[in-house]
Amino acid sequence: MEKTIAKALLSIEAVFLRPDEPFTWASGIKSPIYCDNRLILTAPEVRLQVETAIAETVKKEYPDCDVLMGTSTAGIAHAAIAAHILNMPMGYVRSGSKGHGRQNRIEGKLQPGQKVVVIEDLISTGGSVLEVVDALREAGAEVLGIVSIFTYGMKKGIDRMQEANVKNISLSNFDAVVEVAAENGDISRDDIKRLIAFRDNPSDESWIGG
Repeated sequence: MEKTIAKALLSIEAVFLRPDEPFTWASGIKSPIYCDNRLILTAPEVRLQVETAIAETVKKEYPDCDVLMGTSTAGIAHAAIAAHILNMPMGYVRSGSKGHGRQNRIEGKLQPGQKVVVIEDLISTGGSVLEVVDALREAGAEVLGIVSIFTYGMKKGIDRMQEANVKNISLSNFDAVVEVAAENGDISRDDIKRLIAFRDNPSDESWIGG
C-alpha cells in the first residue's frame, strides 16, 4: 500500500521532490520535498484510492472505532469521505475554540467514552495532530489512534507519538515516496542518500548541493 499510494501522490504532484532546488518551509528549514495533500481532492481517481485506503485501514487497525475526527482544516474532507464509505459518524477538531456561539472546539456530536480515530493528511513533527488528540481526550473520548495519508517519518515526530502513547498508521511515507521516485527516474539513486539525510536531521543542511 505504501508504494501504491506514493505513486498516486507523485502522479498528481501532491508530493513533489526537488533536491537540487530546495523548498523553504515556514520554519525556515530547507527541504527537498513539498507535500500538498489538498490536491488529492481535485483528482477523483486518486481521491477514491486514498479515501478507500483510509476506510480499509480504519476497519483493519481500529475495528472498535465509533467515530472519525478530522484535523482542521486539511483532515476534514478526508474524514468526511472515509466516514461516508464506512457509514460512520464524523466530526472535526478546530485549531482553537470558536469565539462565538457555543465556543466549540470539537464540531460534531461526541459522547464521553466514544472510541475515536483521528484522520490527518500530513505528519511531520506531530505537534498539531497531538494537540487534536489532547483535545479529544480532554473531552472524554478514547483515542484509538491516527490514520494519516503521509508522514515524513522524522525522529521528533516518532518520539512524540511514543511519548503521548498514540498509534499512527500512515498510508504512505517519505521512504516509499523516495523509492518510487527513484524507480520512476524522477531522482537519481545518489539523491536517495541526500534525501534520507534530510529526513534524519532536517536542521543539518549538509545534504544540499550533493
